[in-house]
Amino acid sequence: MIKIAIDCRMIGSGGIGSFISELLPYFLAENECLLIGTHEQCSDYVRMPNTEFCFCDVKPFSFRETFFFPPDVLEKIHQYDYYFTPYCNIPGGLNLPTFSVIHDVVFLDVDGMTGFLGRFARKIFYKRAINYSDAIFTVSEFSKERIIHHLKCKKNIEIVYNAAPKYLTEDFPNGKPAKKDQILFVGNIKKHKGLKYLLDAFEAARKSDSSFQSKLVIVGNAENFRTGDEETVSRISRLSASDGFIEFTGKISNERLKYLYAESKLLVQPSLYEGFGMPPLEAMTVGTPVLISDIPVFKEIYGQLPVSFFEAGNAEDLCEKLLAVSKNLPDRIDISSLTELYSYKRSAEIIIKTLSGFGNQCEN
Repeated sequence: MIKIAIDCRMIGSGGIGSFISELLPYFLAENECLLIGTHEQCSDYVRMPNTEFCFCDVKPFSFRETFFFPPDVLEKIHQYDYYFTPYCNIPGGLNLPTFSVIHDVVFLDVDGMTGFLGRFARKIFYKRAINYSDAIFTVSEFSKERIIHHLKCKKNIEIVYNAAPKYLTEDFPNGKPAKKDQILFVGNIKKHKGLKYLLDAFEAARKSDSSFQSKLVIVGNAENFRTGDEETVSRISRLSASDGFIEFTGKISNERLKYLYAESKLLVQPSLYEGFGMPPLEAMTVGTPVLISDIPVFKEIYGQLPVSFFEAGNAEDLCEKLLAVSKNLPDRIDISSLTELYSYKRSAEIIIKTLSGFGNQCEN
């Protein structure tokens, strides 16, 4: 058993929040933990044995977090052996072994994601995380290579893969829903997600093959969309109004997303860049086939799984594969290897082993 102070302040905020929420039960099972966050964020866990709660509503990456983190919270943290944050935000004033997660460096790798100042600020936070952390975690070999490339990181970087969230592995209360003639995209409309190429391919498929009548369902947060690829946002609005074969859901609940994954006959993920890329894994968890771009990280994560690839950024190839895959969909896909390859239990074990190993080095 080790004593870990865990930053829970991003629970409820997208992918990072899901990442730490899924890891927490495994951390808490055999270790003494301090959960740092709000009552709402930690309420599901604070009654577990060996668990202590410390209220903190300081925003991650804020000026206050960096320079004026609450002394009472710091005092509580320093009663523990290690500090773990699921992202690259490190509070000022820490004086204990610290471990952070850099999920990707998309803002450094992809032009146009942000302006010069935004890119500069993010690089400072990445660098700061490396400087103040005793080891770094990331979610793929691809991300590890890009972290080393951009940030010249010489610290130990451990891979802790994402996995399917628990709610997707649970049975449907009234049985699994029937498939509909719809194809699913899950993500935002930033250019690196490649949605433009899916729209091009989708329109071409409908024009070239009259039997292709599938609806395209686009799932995501509208507010995030409007900070991304404005041209694609406008195009979606136009196509939705004029043709009706595109449905944009906006932000939806996990329960609704689970049903969409299960009801759709195919998930298409046309990304040009990802640090991991969760939607294909989530779709396969409920038995839905996937068609994904052949970017390096997808080859790494999904190369051993029953997926179909197309050439990234090539709408013509995507159109051909979309028509071919749609006509030859399997009755079921073998996902037995999913949990063998990707498990939050295994990732938590890697994190705990890394922290414990650092403690042993200090003792020696």
